[in-house]
Amino acid sequence: MAITAAMVKELRDSTGAGMMDAKKALTENAGDMEAAVDWLRTKGLAKAAKKSGRTAAEGLVAVKVDGGRGVAVEVNAETDFVAKNAEFQAMVSGVADAAMGVDSTEALADADMGGKTVAETITAKVATIGENMSLRRMASLEGDTVVAYVHNAATAGMGKIGVLVALKGGDEGFAKQVAMHIAATNPAALDEASLDPAVVEKEKQVQIDIARESGKPEQVIEKMIVGRMKKYMAEITLVNQAFVINPDLTVAAAASEAGAEITGYVRMEVGEGIEKKVEDFAAEVAKTAAGG
Repeated sequence: MAITAAMVKELRDSTGAGMMDAKKALTENAGDMEAAVDWLRTKGLAKAAKKSGRTAAEGLVAVKVDGGRGVAVEVNAETDFVAKNAEFQAMVSGVADAAMGVDSTEALADADMGGKTVAETITAKVATIGENMSLRRMASLEGDTVVAYVHNAATAGMGKIGVLVALKGGDEGFAKQVAMHIAATNPAALDEASLDPAVVEKEKQVQIDIARESGKPEQVIEKMIVGRMKKYMAEITLVNQAFVINPDLTVAAAASEAGAEITGYVRMEVGEGIEKKVEDFAAEVAKTAAGG
């Protein structure tokens, strides 16, 4: 039996399944709509799709290092309770293992994870755990020495904030200190050269406008701007920040004392940038009681 677009749409509308899943269900069941619905439910795909509209802003970041390469992955869920679930944690660890062999989030979604792709594994877990989940992103870092750090770890190698640091020279002990610093201060970039020039120029113009409001002469303003931009760089660039372990030194100075050069870093925090929907708890209970 030929599977038409209208049939696929009908099945998608009734189950919330994805287009390719709906088409496959119909193909596997010779166009029988009821059998296709049962097939989707058996595979956990209908249940997973119905949850896909719910905001997944919790979850875990996992970090792993193998030799001179490190990876960080973020897998989201709806609630913090799931982040404490051993089954979810084991899955996230497996996703991080799979990330060691790829270079993008898209490639990671398609990577093998015990006979299924990472994306299929997460979809199946949605059905068993009962919350919407998603692979949000991955990042990788390479260097002579790469060290991973997790702030407030939920279990080994994963938590709310994961950091990777790459060094040339120095040792792992110093790299771990730098990673802790990055977790705490969340720098915008490694150094001034790594910043978007448009961002720097915008900040400079803002500072010029503020200074002009004071009515001071232009030559005085120019000197003020030099000082203010230096302070700005000290706040947002890693190497120019005061080192949290020893605030008398910048991170760059501390690295120099340790015989190290920081060549790169990754900082990943669960849910950063995701707009979380906040509902009044009493209203939510009332809505549930009313069958909403």
